[in-house]
Amino acid sequence: MAHKFLTGAVLALAFATGSALAADLPSLKAPAYLPPPPPMWSGFHAGLNAGGAWNASTGTNFASAPFLINGADNVPWAAAAAISGTGSVSTNGAGFIGGGQLGYDLQFNGAFLAGIETDIQGVASSNGAAAVVTLAPTPAPGLNLLTSIASNKSLDFLGTVRGRLGYLITPTLLAYATGGLAYGQATSTTSFFQHVPNDFSGFLLLGANQGRFSQTRVGWTAGGGLEWMFWPQWSAKIEYLFYDLGAAAYPVAITTDWQLTNLLFANATQARTHFDGHVVRVGLNYHFNWGAAPVVAKY
Repeated sequence: MAHKFLTGAVLALAFATGSALAADLPSLKAPAYLPPPPPMWSGFHAGLNAGGAWNASTGTNFASAPFLINGADNVPWAAAAAISGTGSVSTNGAGFIGGGQLGYDLQFNGAFLAGIETDIQGVASSNGAAAVVTLAPTPAPGLNLLTSIASNKSLDFLGTVRGRLGYLITPTLLAYATGGLAYGQATSTTSFFQHVPNDFSGFLLLGANQGRFSQTRVGWTAGGGLEWMFWPQWSAKIEYLFYDLGAAAYPVAITTDWQLTNLLFANATQARTHFDGHVVRVGLNYHFNWGAAPVVAKY
């Protein structure tokens, strides 16, 4: 009887211990699952930017050439006026640039990003202006040719539509290259004056006018930058862009030389300048992340 009681007690203790251990084991029917977080860079973003811009091509060139000469005696005079009306002035301007941007990015393969961004900025104090005055001898002894030229150029606004391709150095730090289309309102004016102050009586050599070019130009841009996601849905960036809106040439003035009512020669003066430059700016973006799946833990 005592043997049967001892055997029953041992079996009961073993069953109770096994049940307790089984209760501590994780359930195979409901495992814990935590999916990876969604790509935090994917989605739309919008923001503001500010910085500086300056010209890459720092000169405005001007050139004069005869288009009418009445007699061989007037060739040296036409040549002298053309030489004095040819040269270059420095129009190296710089100023503040600021505006806004809107874009969309797609993060893929974990650390890569592709997207598109458009922006538009106003440019303040971007005028590059200069003047040159020369006093050159003429073919006639004792007579001098005075030439005065002043020029300036400016960019009133600058916009871009660019692709972006980047790599996440860390989950919150993006390095990217960017490039695409650029457009802007480009303006250039050149004033021209040419005269022989002490000319002989009855002779008049004179050229006086101002030429102006103003047009919305389309070109290209390329650059790169760094962007840091410093807070959920908020990022700050620093960016460099080079833009090129092409070159433009425009007529400035006609210089004529008269002997009473007889036209001796006529020269045409034209200006040419290139609208390109550098932009360095900082920006702040808000990332909407529309459509990103929430992180859910299931047990």
